[in-house]
Amino acid sequence: MESRIEHIFISPDHNFVGHHGGPPGENPAIPMQSVELKAGYGIEGDRYAKREEGHRRQITFFDLATIDALSEFSGKEIPPQTVRRNVFVRGIDLPTLVGKNFSIQGVKFVGVDPCPPCEWMDKMMGDGAKDLMEGRGGLRAKILTEGSLSLGPTELEVQAEGNGE
Repeated sequence: MESRIEHIFISPDHNFVGHHGGPPGENPAIPMQSVELKAGYGIEGDRYAKREEGHRRQITFFDLATIDALSEFSGKEIPPQTVRRNVFVRGIDLPTLVGKNFSIQGVKFVGVDPCPPCEWMDKMMGDGAKDLMEGRGGLRAKILTEGSLSLGPTELEVQAEGNGE
Protein backbone atom coordinates (compact mmCIF):
# COMPACT_ATOMS: atom_id res chain seq x y z
CA MET A 1 0.00 0.00 0.00
CA GLU A 2 1.26 3.44 -0.89
CA SER A 3 1.88 5.76 2.07
CA ARG A 4 0.13 9.11 1.87
CA ILE A 5 -0.44 12.23 3.90
CA GLU A 6 -4.15 12.88 3.32
CA HIS A 7 -4.84 15.80 5.71
CA ILE A 8 -2.82 18.26 7.77
CA PHE A 9 -4.36 20.50 10.45
CA ILE A 10 -3.12 23.13 12.85
CA SER A 11 -5.06 24.86 15.60
CA PRO A 12 -4.09 28.13 17.28
CA ASP A 13 -5.45 27.11 20.70
CA HIS A 14 -6.89 24.23 22.71
CA ASN A 15 -10.50 23.07 22.63
CA PHE A 16 -10.24 20.32 25.25
CA VAL A 17 -7.09 20.87 27.34
CA GLY A 18 -8.09 23.01 30.31
CA HIS A 19 -11.84 22.71 29.55
CA HIS A 20 -12.67 19.78 31.88
CA GLY A 21 -16.10 20.27 33.42
CA GLY A 22 -17.06 22.92 30.89
CA PRO A 23 -17.85 23.12 27.20
CA PRO A 24 -15.12 22.55 24.61
CA GLY A 25 -13.45 25.55 23.03
CA GLU A 26 -14.29 26.70 19.53
CA ASN A 27 -10.82 27.07 18.03
CA PRO A 28 -10.87 25.77 14.47
CA ALA A 29 -8.66 23.01 13.14
CA ILE A 30 -7.28 24.76 10.08
CA PRO A 31 -6.63 22.55 7.03
CA MET A 32 -3.24 23.06 5.43
CA GLN A 33 -1.67 21.95 2.15
CA SER A 34 1.77 22.06 3.75
CA VAL A 35 3.29 23.09 7.08
CA GLU A 36 6.68 24.21 8.35
CA LEU A 37 8.16 22.25 11.23
CA LYS A 38 10.42 23.72 13.88
CA ALA A 39 12.77 21.16 15.44
CA GLY A 40 12.18 20.77 19.17
CA TYR A 41 8.97 22.81 19.18
CA GLY A 42 6.26 21.87 16.70
CA ILE A 43 4.32 22.99 13.66
CA GLU A 44 4.37 26.72 12.95
CA GLY A 45 1.00 28.20 13.90
CA ASP A 46 -0.11 25.22 16.02
CA ARG A 47 -1.02 25.46 19.72
CA TYR A 48 1.72 23.04 20.81
CA ALA A 49 4.53 24.95 19.06
CA LYS A 50 4.21 27.58 21.80
CA ARG A 51 5.41 25.19 24.53
CA GLU A 52 8.92 24.78 25.95
CA GLU A 53 11.60 23.27 23.74
CA GLY A 54 11.70 19.48 23.75
CA HIS A 55 8.12 18.81 24.92
CA ARG A 56 6.54 15.52 23.76
CA ARG A 57 3.52 16.89 21.86
CA GLN A 58 5.35 18.59 18.98
CA ILE A 59 3.37 16.77 16.27
CA THR A 60 0.71 14.07 16.19
CA PHE A 61 0.10 11.54 13.43
CA PHE A 62 -3.21 9.71 12.99
CA ASP A 63 -4.25 6.76 10.81
CA LEU A 64 -7.25 7.52 8.60
CA ALA A 65 -8.35 3.87 8.96
CA THR A 66 -9.43 4.84 12.49
CA ILE A 67 -11.56 7.69 11.09
CA ASP A 68 -13.14 5.14 8.73
CA ALA A 69 -13.92 2.87 11.72
CA LEU A 70 -15.32 5.80 13.74
CA SER A 71 -17.55 6.82 10.82
CA GLU A 72 -18.84 3.27 10.43
CA PHE A 73 -19.38 3.00 14.20
CA SER A 74 -21.33 6.27 14.43
CA GLY A 75 -23.27 5.83 11.19
CA LYS A 76 -22.18 9.26 9.97
CA GLU A 77 -19.07 10.69 8.39
CA ILE A 78 -16.61 11.85 11.03
CA PRO A 79 -14.42 14.71 9.80
CA PRO A 80 -10.74 13.98 10.58
CA GLN A 81 -10.26 17.28 12.42
CA THR A 82 -12.72 16.07 15.09
CA VAL A 83 -9.93 14.09 16.81
CA ARG A 84 -7.64 17.17 16.94
CA ARG A 85 -4.50 15.53 15.55
CA ASN A 86 -2.14 17.13 13.02
CA VAL A 87 -1.09 14.77 10.23
CA PHE A 88 -3.49 12.13 8.87
CA VAL A 89 -1.89 9.26 7.00
CA ARG A 90 -2.72 6.06 5.16
CA GLY A 91 -0.34 3.15 4.76
CA ILE A 92 1.84 3.81 7.81
CA ASP A 93 1.72 1.51 10.85
CA LEU A 94 1.99 4.24 13.48
CA PRO A 95 2.19 2.07 16.64
CA THR A 96 5.40 0.46 15.35
CA LEU A 97 7.11 3.88 15.37
CA VAL A 98 7.01 4.38 19.16
CA GLY A 99 10.61 4.61 20.32
CA LYS A 100 12.03 4.76 16.79
CA ASN A 101 13.66 7.44 14.69
CA PHE A 102 11.94 7.84 11.33
CA SER A 103 11.67 10.32 8.49
CA ILE A 104 8.81 11.44 6.29
CA GLN A 105 9.41 13.75 3.33
CA GLY A 106 12.98 14.30 4.51
CA VAL A 107 12.02 15.46 8.02
CA LYS A 108 13.35 13.41 10.92
CA PHE A 109 11.19 12.49 13.92
CA VAL A 110 11.30 10.22 16.95
CA GLY A 111 8.10 8.43 17.96
CA VAL A 112 7.45 9.33 21.59
CA ASP A 113 4.26 7.56 22.66
CA PRO A 114 0.73 6.69 21.60
CA CYS A 115 -1.90 9.44 21.90
CA PRO A 116 -4.58 8.19 24.25
CA PRO A 117 -8.13 9.18 23.34
CA CYS A 118 -9.63 11.66 25.80
CA GLU A 119 -13.05 11.75 27.45
CA TRP A 120 -14.19 14.36 24.92
CA MET A 121 -14.26 11.78 22.10
CA ASP A 122 -17.63 10.38 23.29
CA LYS A 123 -19.07 13.90 23.42
CA MET A 124 -17.74 14.81 19.98
CA MET A 125 -18.57 11.55 18.14
CA GLY A 126 -21.01 9.58 20.28
CA ASP A 127 -20.91 7.14 23.19
CA GLY A 128 -18.33 4.43 22.66
CA ALA A 129 -16.00 6.46 20.41
CA LYS A 130 -13.34 6.72 23.13
CA ASP A 131 -13.35 2.95 23.62
CA LEU A 132 -13.15 2.37 19.87
CA MET A 133 -10.09 4.65 19.70
CA GLU A 134 -8.29 2.83 22.54
CA GLY A 135 -4.91 1.75 21.16
CA ARG A 136 -5.45 3.75 17.94
CA GLY A 137 -5.46 7.35 19.11
CA GLY A 138 -2.42 8.29 17.03
CA LEU A 139 1.28 8.85 17.58
CA ARG A 140 3.01 11.70 19.37
CA ALA A 141 6.42 12.52 17.94
CA LYS A 142 9.25 14.96 18.44
CA ILE A 143 10.56 16.87 15.44
CA LEU A 144 14.32 16.38 15.11
CA THR A 145 15.04 18.45 11.97
CA GLU A 146 13.55 21.55 10.41
CA GLY A 147 11.54 21.04 7.27
CA SER A 148 8.07 20.87 5.79
CA LEU A 149 5.36 18.29 5.24
CA SER A 150 2.88 18.41 2.35
CA LEU A 151 -0.20 16.51 1.28
CA GLY A 152 0.34 13.62 -1.10
CA PRO A 153 2.38 10.46 -1.51
CA THR A 154 5.14 9.97 0.99
CA GLU A 155 7.79 7.47 1.88
CA LEU A 156 8.47 6.40 5.44
CA GLU A 157 12.05 5.61 6.35
CA VAL A 158 12.58 3.95 9.72
CA GLN A 159 15.97 4.09 11.39
CA ALA A 160 17.09 2.33 14.57
CA GLU A 161 15.68 2.75 18.04
CA GLY A 162 15.06 6.41 18.76
CA ASN A 163 17.12 8.42 21.14
CA GLY A 164 15.90 11.82 20.04
CA GLU A 165 19.04 12.67 18.08
